[in-house]
Amino acid sequence: MTYRAEYVIGDLQGCYAAYLDLLDKINFDPKQDKLWFVGDIVARGEDSLSTLRHVKNLCEQGAAATVLGNHDINLIAVWRGFAPLKKKDQTEDIINAPDCDELLNWLRRQPLMAFPNEHTVLVHAGIPPHWKISDAKRYARDVEVQLSSSLFQLDRVLPHLYSGEADEWSDSLNGFTRIRAITNYFTRMRLCKKDGSLEFSFKSSLTDEMPDEFRPWFEWQVPRSRKILFGHWAALKAEVDLPSARALDGGCVWGSCLVAYRLEDGQITTSSDKCPAN
Repeated sequence: MTYRAEYVIGDLQGCYAAYLDLLDKINFDPKQDKLWFVGDIVARGEDSLSTLRHVKNLCEQGAAATVLGNHDINLIAVWRGFAPLKKKDQTEDIINAPDCDELLNWLRRQPLMAFPNEHTVLVHAGIPPHWKISDAKRYARDVEVQLSSSLFQLDRVLPHLYSGEADEWSDSLNGFTRIRAITNYFTRMRLCKKDGSLEFSFKSSLTDEMPDEFRPWFEWQVPRSRKILFGHWAALKAEVDLPSARALDGGCVWGSCLVAYRLEDGQITTSSDKCPAN
């Protein structure tokens, strides 16, 4: 199908009012346009339940697609009893909703990686410098199979997905350690070394002091066949635009705005409304 326009939208984080405002600003028509979401549909905004329902409905119409973010996966873990429900995430309404199982069974079947067009690739946090995009696609599929499989298999993998310390990447990694490492790159990465070693504590802006030998993953100059569109790093305020990478998390939940990136020409549209939750 040929669309009138396609937009990639940064982390929604449950900021429902700002999300609807942004759709109005871009004059979104689900019969003519398509949306791509960078993940973190839910979490700290004022209405994650309505946001998740709306995005799911658009995806089922074929008018949208999304990748998974770390907050989305965390919500799945909460649903299955493997993570605590944090008050600051404001997702209790989803857990208590009559359609909770329907929503989260749908959510867990969304990919970690998508290809909006022949020039771009969409992920939540990024792609590390030591991975080719073709390799990343294969690794993403390894995790997607685990998350979208039977509930028995989902419950086996969820307790192993997060760790306070990053695993050292190796092609020889196997089992749950491999699945965790892949998930960390796609959904939690900000800084890394050129060999892909991760550092999880830094969440600040590019002007702040970073740990020795670590740099933002997108600053390692490696040849890319596609531009990487990503969210996750709110402190960047969607201001990073490089030939190989474009940041799209505008930090709406922290008092800024949502961002829509038009695929055709890279034009940026921002929401007028800010998230009232914080």
